[in-house]
Amino acid sequence: MIKQRYTVKRGIIVNVVLMVLILMLAVISMNSGKMNLSPLEVLNVLLGNGTEKQNLIVFDFRMPRIVLSILVGMGMGAAGAVMQSLLRNDMASPGTLGISSGSGLFVLLFVVFIASTGKSSFIALPLLAFVGGLLAAGLIFLLSYRRGRDISPIGLILTGVALGSGYGALTTFLTLKLDDSQMSFMLHWLAGSLWGDNWSYISVLTPWVLILLGYIFYKSRMLNTLHLGNQTAEGLGLSVKRQFLGLSIAAVALSSGSVAVGGSFFFVGLIAPHMARKLVGPDHKLLIPAASLAGGLVVVLADTITRTVSLGGDVPTGIVITVISVPYFLYLLAKAK
Repeated sequence: MIKQRYTVKRGIIVNVVLMVLILMLAVISMNSGKMNLSPLEVLNVLLGNGTEKQNLIVFDFRMPRIVLSILVGMGMGAAGAVMQSLLRNDMASPGTLGISSGSGLFVLLFVVFIASTGKSSFIALPLLAFVGGLLAAGLIFLLSYRRGRDISPIGLILTGVALGSGYGALTTFLTLKLDDSQMSFMLHWLAGSLWGDNWSYISVLTPWVLILLGYIFYKSRMLNTLHLGNQTAEGLGLSVKRQFLGLSIAAVALSSGSVAVGGSFFFVGLIAPHMARKLVGPDHKLLIPAASLAGGLVVVLADTITRTVSLGGDVPTGIVITVISVPYFLYLLAKAK
């Protein structure tokens, strides 16, 4: 039962506010950095009247990074919301289910074997990350499956943690074969570095994220029904297994594709749905866009802080996200019944 204080009007207002906040942060981020530009100079660039140097700063350095931040945050927020709803467990996310480790392993394989092949790598990376995440998810569900019984959410998470440890050990073994530049890339990817901030990667990621987000939003009514429990959903005439499988694949694809070119931002997939649920309630027609926008807002905020505040070195965005998100997550745990 959706609480009365969570109305459709409130949800729409919250989503609009989140969207406006993202746009405001994007404008601030575009004006911030080591090479400062005034708001007027940025406006001139956007109107086509900027100098060559100003065009380079805005269109080649800052705008791709801002767009990537928004896409990665939206993808992770929506994926986390779907997983938490399907498993009816607030601790479920691509990270806690071990999907992150599977994607990370295949990203490592990309770095070792494909990264030097040119343009084909722009498409190969998100596809490989998706394959890795999908294989990890499939193995988790297979090991957790018991004939005649519903899959236990706690069992899924424990299985994911165990398999994630195995993937992590294999990843560590493979990193011993990397050269210095490859090792540096993997360390930054694991920390969440938003490394794929050029238009070639973004041109692949944008349709990937938008199409999957559209599919998940289209299935929001199904998510509302599935969230009531499998028996209730079947009683209402829903094909539980088919819908569960389709939404699970979409969530894995969304999270794997997002982190492939953005780095390991799986904590966003855990915290953004919690933030959205506090604001708009459990109705997925409002929750999915709110979780997406909350994820985008968190990543853009963290990246803006990374580029404008001197933190004593090149600190990856993922570390800043963890620093600003952990206090809120601890607050949620303290308030949990």
